[in-house]
Amino acid sequence: MTLLDQLGLRYPIIQAPMAGVQDYKLALAVSAAGGLGSLPAAMLSSAELRRSLTLLGESGPGPFNINFFCHHQQDLDPAEERRWRQTLAPYYAELGLAADASLSAPSRAPFNAEHAAILAEFKPAVVSFHFGLPAPALLESVKAWGAKVLASATTVAEARWLSAHGADAIIAQGLEAGGHRGHFLSDDLSLQQGTFTLLPQIVQAVNLPVIAAGGIVDGKGIRAALALGASAVQMGTAFLCSTEATTSALHRAALHAEWGHHTALTNLFSGRPARGIVNRLMRELGPLSELAPSFPHASAALAPLRGVAEKRGSHDFSPLWAGQNRSGCRDLPAAELMASWVEEAGLR
Repeated sequence: MTLLDQLGLRYPIIQAPMAGVQDYKLALAVSAAGGLGSLPAAMLSSAELRRSLTLLGESGPGPFNINFFCHHQQDLDPAEERRWRQTLAPYYAELGLAADASLSAPSRAPFNAEHAAILAEFKPAVVSFHFGLPAPALLESVKAWGAKVLASATTVAEARWLSAHGADAIIAQGLEAGGHRGHFLSDDLSLQQGTFTLLPQIVQAVNLPVIAAGGIVDGKGIRAALALGASAVQMGTAFLCSTEATTSALHRAALHAEWGHHTALTNLFSGRPARGIVNRLMRELGPLSELAPSFPHASAALAPLRGVAEKRGSHDFSPLWAGQNRSGCRDLPAAELMASWVEEAGLR
């Protein structure tokens, strides 16, 4: 039985979960159009998660993918916090903010027993994980109602690890992909590969369905990934300007701007490498900096700067997540985007 059959999909297209730029409406639209819609849950409170799952259940039959992070979160080191705030102090002064200004930043809690208990009420068809897999007991609780478990691998070694530890399908995340890198066995970024180099190696290395992610923005990319052995593709950047996405006006403008083609991996906005459009903060501090606190603590001190700057129409301190190929970003409903890709890929 193919991955499409297992998940009940018409088309081998998975919408990448994208925290901060979408809610349940994008997931609903993609699933209704024959793909697999995804809900990013890592930054949702328990109440928000329950509400989103309720709305998905009331609005459509699915299937849906609910995504979580599996990082090992450490307490914020006070010395790291002081150093980071000292680094940002000139920007605080420029924007007229007090040096100790604070603004609540969304948390990024790793998958836990409370998450598992909420999911058990709704029994989503698919649950996916970034940064590895949860503890075995938590993973078994997810599988107890028959959910398929997807997980991101950025290297062949990670794919083999995920296969050995309970994943049902592997997301081969190439270096082109926007947002956070899913690596978890090593922080060495030199091990990262492009999608169409990584994909066939993972296909050969594991006896599981493999989903290609990174740089795929149209039907031609879908067709190429399938030809290299992918069972499906996961697309994120191409949905950023869709009608149902909550992508801000500033972020959409950057995606459409000529300078928006320049992306880089940066740890400045969260403390962990993620790909986004290069903006002022990345240019002036360097995209990767030892000054940024560990994940996910870097975002807290940036929150006041981001809040003031965005009100003034500036993206200087905002994470503009995007992959290396933003050519598929179009201001259309998700269903129309899906239809165009399906036609171009010859999937009908």
